[in-house]
Amino acid sequence: MQYNAQLMDQLNRIARTAGEKILAIYDTDFNVTEKADNSPLTAADLASHHIIVDALAQLTPDIPVLSEESATLPFSTRSGWTRYWLIDPLDGTKEFVKRNGEFTVNIALIDQHEPVLGIVYCPVKRILYSAGKGLGAFKHSAEGTHPIQAQQQRANPLRIVGSRSHGGEQLAHACNALAPYELITMGSSLKICLVAEGAADIYPRLGPTSEWDTAAAHAIVLEAKGALTQTDQSALRYNTKDSLLNPYFLVYGDNSVSWKTHFSD
Repeated sequence: MQYNAQLMDQLNRIARTAGEKILAIYDTDFNVTEKADNSPLTAADLASHHIIVDALAQLTPDIPVLSEESATLPFSTRSGWTRYWLIDPLDGTKEFVKRNGEFTVNIALIDQHEPVLGIVYCPVKRILYSAGKGLGAFKHSAEGTHPIQAQQQRANPLRIVGSRSHGGEQLAHACNALAPYELITMGSSLKICLVAEGAADIYPRLGPTSEWDTAAAHAIVLEAKGALTQTDQSALRYNTKDSLLNPYFLVYGDNSVSWKTHFSD
């Protein structure tokens, strides 16, 4: 597969189509159920899942797809994959339920355990982030399409982005050690995208996430000359184990800082 502008345009259209379906449900009195892990599930998650999976099956019939809504595939099956699509049809369902608009459609291509293509679309804001390996990272909005780059030198005060729905004492302790700082709260994978576009310096995630939560935005921040690593600043890789849970991780632009000093166990 060649990573080119035509492929990115096709993926952008798939994400936007899924986003429009999500918005149609967002504007209704939708029901919320719980999955086995007590996380919320809505008709929008499932509708977006089917749109994306069907479209990718037509676009690349030889590449398997792993979605949050089909994550029961055993490792014995997916361990043989060298390349696959990894999607989160609606990242930030809690934000969707709260109706604060901070949820996204995430589509990523994983090749040899690394994210090489990423699309993150926020339907309410109509903002789309995209990146392909060697193609650059971009933000598409009403103002047009512009290349983005992570901030290569940390600001003072440090701009730390944190979860709107998840926090913790460990994060607060680490932030205090990095004072002075400004805390920016945001939902879904938009937190990673804020670092990718240089609007924040670091996003420390010291809580549970799954691989589909990070993959698309991971590809974007990498192409934007930033990093997404484990808390010891080693590489975060995909589909290497039975569990699809991520370790705690850091997203940052300034590689000259020893972030692990503050966040590693």
